[in-house]
Amino acid sequence: MAALALSLRNSVGRLSLGQLGAPVLIIMILAMMVLPLPPFILDVLFTFNIALSVLILLVAIQVKKTLEFSVFPTVLLVTTLLRLSLNVASTRVVMLQGHTGGDAAGKVIEAFGQFLVGGNYAVGIIVFLILVIINFMVITKGAGRVAEVSARFTLDAMPGKQMAIDADLNAGLIGEDEARQRRSDVARESEFFGSMDGASKFVRGDAIAGIIITLINVVGGLVIGVAQHDLAIADAAKNYTLLAIGDGLVAQIPSLVISIAAGMVVTRVSDDRDVSLQFAQQVFRNHQVVFITAGILGGMGLIPGMPNLVFLMLASGLGYLGWKMQQKAQQSLASAAAPAPVAPSPPQEAQEASWADVMPLDVLGLEVGYRLIPLVDKFQDGELLRRIRGIRKKFAQEVGFLVSPVHIRDNLELKPNAYRILLKGVEVGQGEAFPGQYLAINPGRVAGSLAGTPTQDPAFGLAAIWIEAGLRDQAQAYGYTVVDASTVVATHLNQLIQTHAAALLGRQEVQQLIEHLGKEMPKLIEDLVPKILPLGTLQKVLQNLLEEGVHIRDMRTIIETLADYATRTQSAEELTAQTRMALGRAIVQELYPTGNEMQVMTLDPQLERLLLQSVNGGGAAALEPGLADSLLKEAAAAAQRQEALGVPVALLVPGAIRLLLSRFLRRSIPQLKVIAHGEVPETKLIKVTSIIGGRS
Repeated sequence: MAALALSLRNSVGRLSLGQLGAPVLIIMILAMMVLPLPPFILDVLFTFNIALSVLILLVAIQVKKTLEFSVFPTVLLVTTLLRLSLNVASTRVVMLQGHTGGDAAGKVIEAFGQFLVGGNYAVGIIVFLILVIINFMVITKGAGRVAEVSARFTLDAMPGKQMAIDADLNAGLIGEDEARQRRSDVARESEFFGSMDGASKFVRGDAIAGIIITLINVVGGLVIGVAQHDLAIADAAKNYTLLAIGDGLVAQIPSLVISIAAGMVVTRVSDDRDVSLQFAQQVFRNHQVVFITAGILGGMGLIPGMPNLVFLMLASGLGYLGWKMQQKAQQSLASAAAPAPVAPSPPQEAQEASWADVMPLDVLGLEVGYRLIPLVDKFQDGELLRRIRGIRKKFAQEVGFLVSPVHIRDNLELKPNAYRILLKGVEVGQGEAFPGQYLAINPGRVAGSLAGTPTQDPAFGLAAIWIEAGLRDQAQAYGYTVVDASTVVATHLNQLIQTHAAALLGRQEVQQLIEHLGKEMPKLIEDLVPKILPLGTLQKVLQNLLEEGVHIRDMRTIIETLADYATRTQSAEELTAQTRMALGRAIVQELYPTGNEMQVMTLDPQLERLLLQSVNGGGAAALEPGLADSLLKEAAAAAQRQEALGVPVALLVPGAIRLLLSRFLRRSIPQLKVIAHGEVPETKLIKVTSIIGGRS
């Protein structure tokens, strides 16, 4: 026993006051059902119940997103349990002391029974029933239905939301921590609406229990007053009925407030503003609607027999409000349209041209139409700017070097919603984006069609449709991948940066990379560049790797390999081949991240010998046109079969002809990766899925 007491003492000692609060509250609520409470304590608890319901309603109004009040289903259960416990405690007092007068169960119940219904129990019964009907039939039933539908749509939309999060993560638009937080929010949102669907049954049951408890109190009080306390039937009916009605009202009014709070939470559309601001900005944003309403009320006020003064007063008030709104709108338009004052500049003589007039081209540029300016305006907290910073950071982490900053400017020659991406002044991509709308991308299998503007995803060419913001949840429920306008532009930019990584690696970037590596391995860098290998050759080797999608993160291996072979050859192609073999494990891991088996395509032995002879006898120029055409067609067909199997499109060939085939096939089959035998680690098992044959 001593050991048990010591263990309990240690466990309680580790609990904080906040951790003890919830268990103690539940135990106290349950104790109220059993232990008798004096009238004063009942007054305190009823007042606390009313204050708690008002507090919850105000919190529900102020939240901006439903997950900010994710504990609400549990709060709903606790408040319902508190009201029922108070009903039981007050019923005990009413039955025992009801014959003594209206204050037998405390001042709060007496006030609700006497003041609110005028001491008339018939009126009290009617008011009580009306409150119960409003709570049960309207608010609770509607909130429960909304929660049920929201839970269903939220669950159906989870795969689409998860795909959108993965797409943002893969594109570098968000970090791993933010992606983890978003996935958690998606799961919590589904759990919240599922819990609210069940929690609404608590309020519905509370309303039914309120009717039954009140009925039992009336009948039971009448029997006890007449049979045990020898009261007249009229006196017993008056005392006990008023007390029962007061008890019912003091419980049903907080219940009604909590039900309204539940409806506010489940019907809340996530926004950065609270309900008050949303209501003011959306209902009173059009002064014409206010003028029309004022005119209708004024017309009704002129009808004989109507309360003319009331109607005309409200019409005048709305008219004044509409006039003020119109004045404010005109002032806003005037200030937006007014050109900025320009100070007159003194006439100057034309200056001679100078080297300052020669402006270097931006390595990466983004030009936008005027409607896309808010996305890139730092003074308007442009979302696209943050995403572009994330793209550059993720690219540097994954590929191995830092690309030049993206220079953004507006171009009035573009369409209002158009943008284009420039590489050294040359357009490499263009598209359109619509701020305020969402692009629903069809990943291949969707459950329905949407109303909107059909288009294509500018990054990958998938079928897509621009939809209004209100259709976002429906699109996700159908299985579309839904992204906003800034994500569309950022994803397109990220895809083009990945595609043109070799062109983005200039001499300046290589020099910066060497200087950065020199801080970690100064001796190795000093011995290689420029003593053994010129900077230009190193740049060409790195570009060759990037052109075939090989990342250069492992610069230690690359530098060590070049240091070993640069004394034997200065050929960038031969050095690239040796570097690829040194990076073979990483190259294969990128294509086959799991398992030890490689499912690859190979060449027919006779075709291999023919190509080897071709290389030895004069390189790619020795390929006969008929052989080249046949090889290209069969390789394309084999690549399609690989994609149908869901495996990487990889061709395994001897090292001597790898570069020839890679350059020849890359333009027509960009997804094809050509791997040399020497690049395959010994731990990998090779499974041939297709054999490409050719005729000479």
